[in-house]
Amino acid sequence: MKVNIDRTKTNQLLRGIIIGALAGFVVSTFRLLIEWELKLIKIGYQFLHQQPGYLVAWVLISVLLALGLGQLTQGYPAIKGSGIPQIEGQLAGDYEEAWWPVLWRKFIGGVLAIGSGLFLGREGPSIQLGATIGQGFAEFRHDKPLARRVSIASGAAAGLSAAFNAPIASTMFVLEEVYHNFSPVVWLSAFVSALSADFISLNFFGLTPVLHITYAHSLPVNQYGHLLILGIILGILGRLYQVSLFNMGRLYGRLKLPAFVYPVVPFILVIIIGWYWPQTLGGGNSLIVNLTRMNPSVLLFGGLLLLRFLFSMVSYGSELPGGIFLPILTLGAVIGGLYGAAMHAVGLLPSVYIANFIIYAMAGYFAGIGKAPFTAILLITEMVGSLGHLMPLAVVSLVAYVVVDILNGAPIYASLLEKLLQREPQLIANKSQDVIHTTVFVGALLDGKQVRDFNWPKSCLLYAIHRGEQQLIPHGDTEIKAGDTLLISVAPRMRHSAFVKIITAAQGTEKNK
Repeated sequence: MKVNIDRTKTNQLLRGIIIGALAGFVVSTFRLLIEWELKLIKIGYQFLHQQPGYLVAWVLISVLLALGLGQLTQGYPAIKGSGIPQIEGQLAGDYEEAWWPVLWRKFIGGVLAIGSGLFLGREGPSIQLGATIGQGFAEFRHDKPLARRVSIASGAAAGLSAAFNAPIASTMFVLEEVYHNFSPVVWLSAFVSALSADFISLNFFGLTPVLHITYAHSLPVNQYGHLLILGIILGILGRLYQVSLFNMGRLYGRLKLPAFVYPVVPFILVIIIGWYWPQTLGGGNSLIVNLTRMNPSVLLFGGLLLLRFLFSMVSYGSELPGGIFLPILTLGAVIGGLYGAAMHAVGLLPSVYIANFIIYAMAGYFAGIGKAPFTAILLITEMVGSLGHLMPLAVVSLVAYVVVDILNGAPIYASLLEKLLQREPQLIANKSQDVIHTTVFVGALLDGKQVRDFNWPKSCLLYAIHRGEQQLIPHGDTEIKAGDTLLISVAPRMRHSAFVKIITAAQGTEKNK
């Protein structure tokens, strides 16, 4: 009997495994070095308490390190910040960067900045590191633009999976927030890469979930009113976070200092934090785990919220290589703890449920700020390691999402990309031809239309339709159906306007039309 093998999918699976394994090793090493450095930093602060005379030398070394990192980031702007906006721009065709210069600079800069105790996350840089590996793999194989983007998306999913040990949520994050594409080709490759990277990471760090929070009881249904209130609070504070983050560049500009000196500000301030509150240093994963063991004090959680919020802004605003992913989750956890402690103080909530609200608020805060509720729900479920709180997570996340939407909040990473392209116009992609790659949603304008019946933008050519296992060469009377993936060639000068029109037609609802 003859066995038919779909070589396209087989090659895609092999590609995903290779990219995932490579990204998993690099990101796991990156994560391990950050953890080691952070442990050494905390030991250093213990030593300084015993030998305060060395504090001057510590300050001097911190300033020199900050200046070195400032020169590194200003000399190569593509490594600034989390890296997620850059990858989103690459996948949209609006931005371009060389993979190797970004890879080694982001790796070294990220380890030194995040491991120094600043309130920066490793997850954004991990996504960028993984994406550069996917890009490098594609360029080594001389892949065409579409295959290259799939490799970049796969590497991005692998990077986040290795950082968080959450392959399902990592895949969803790339599809929902970064690539905005749910085609079978993309999700299959991204998911395989995420699984492969997760396997490598588990060999480094073991099977325990990154945020293994224990809680004694599931939240009773008669307490669900608290979820609505918490979701509203998270949405309001999430919008405040967005506005504050967008204005940090303006505040740093008022210092009248060269941009490469900006990192000196957080590196000096972190010494004060490390001297008095060393347990709060870093992105926040260890702090989140320890929140449930703390005395449920409104004053304690309120102080942590103020400290984490302000210094997260200062850390990210300095343009160092480091992300906001984990700091957002940490802030959400603190807000959840504060809400639970306040409700317990007035007799409206038993203290046994405070740990539950720490978990729920992480998802809600990220869902509001990132405008990615599905990712938030899956991410916290995977990271915490339990399905017992799926419904409360969904309620809080959706309420926070709606509140931020009402307050005119946009997805944080898309807004950061727009700001990046305005600030660094030399990084905008410049190609002779580009490809728009989108999936048709049920009920969209293109669903059920023949190709000839849609007014396609100028300089566009629909050259292929992927429908399940088939690849169709379209002609005028080809009917476009929900679930189809369209491949459209477009001239770069027309890309933005064409992208808006086609995405609206392929994914918009009747209301939007």
